[in-house]
Amino acid sequence: MTQEEFVPKAYTNAALEGTVKWKSPSNIALIKYWGKKDNQIPANPSISFTLDACATTTSVTYKKLDSKADNFSFDLFFEGKPKEDFKPKIETFLTRIEAYLPFLKEYHFKIETSNSFPHSSGIASSASGMSALALCFMSLEKKLNPSITTAFFNNKASFLARLGSGSACRSIEGPLVQWGNHKKTEGSTDLFGIKYPNEVHSVFKNYHDTILLVDKGQKQVSSTVGHNLMHNHPFAKERFAQAHTNLNELQTVFKEGNLKRFVEIVESEALTLHAMMMTSMPYFILMKPNTLQIINKIWEFRAINKSNICFTLDAGANVHVLYPENEKQVVYQFIKDELVAYCENEQYLCDRIGLGAKQL
Repeated sequence: MTQEEFVPKAYTNAALEGTVKWKSPSNIALIKYWGKKDNQIPANPSISFTLDACATTTSVTYKKLDSKADNFSFDLFFEGKPKEDFKPKIETFLTRIEAYLPFLKEYHFKIETSNSFPHSSGIASSASGMSALALCFMSLEKKLNPSITTAFFNNKASFLARLGSGSACRSIEGPLVQWGNHKKTEGSTDLFGIKYPNEVHSVFKNYHDTILLVDKGQKQVSSTVGHNLMHNHPFAKERFAQAHTNLNELQTVFKEGNLKRFVEIVESEALTLHAMMMTSMPYFILMKPNTLQIINKIWEFRAINKSNICFTLDAGANVHVLYPENEKQVVYQFIKDELVAYCENEQYLCDRIGLGAKQL
């Protein structure tokens, strides 16, 4: 598909007022997206587990204006309270997507949003938040054009979400979503995320993700700044090639259920992401001492117990502990006994892979 296909023709129906509501999950990348081109186009392909419990619920109440406005008209509420400081980001998002949703200035919107995870927990909410909002706008468009198919709906929702936050395009569906052009993945595109189309061994279909909240503070460096640091990075070319190579190999891993190699690829990807930040200019160390303590504990536990537990990291200090269903009890006990002590206020979140967003 091309982005021009997401520009609608004349709408057939009217929608004067109403409310639409979606719950959309976060996701955790296995092959990391780090570095982007103009218009939120990724510099390399990525693939992620869609999560289940860590999600954003967003409702959009819309009312048709008497005439099309010059500016976007909306009120924003987070956890029931006005959220003025977030409005500029929504304004930017609406500006980016207006060409694809030309009705946006014809309505006043009341946007109400909340997260299932604690505020300032250090969990990235842009993926779940922007995908939920994109889905709400797509539900309104479907009222204006009921002939929109489910496949087109999901593709366009992912396309729109990407313009708000790159990783948000991977939160529409599940359990595995791939984003970015990749020679060995049929249907892959830079424009939106697709459900991973190849064979997946049963061992990967009930994976768990326990998120250890090492540092709940404000992100040290924004994702936008971090991505931009890849433009003149001395190792950028090699990193982007590595992502393609790892994704090639991960296809075989998913098919065969090779957990040992899965662990190696996922952990290497996480450490490479942080290596890119440490070798950029300016440079950042996003891990905290307790991040490293947890990683070493995981490595020690895995060696002693022949476990398939592994970690991955986003661009921050928190640790995502991944493990298969058949190791749930022993790994969870290990987390409680030895890893929780390294979390801020001993806080952690239990999640597992899910099937994507749901309309409420």
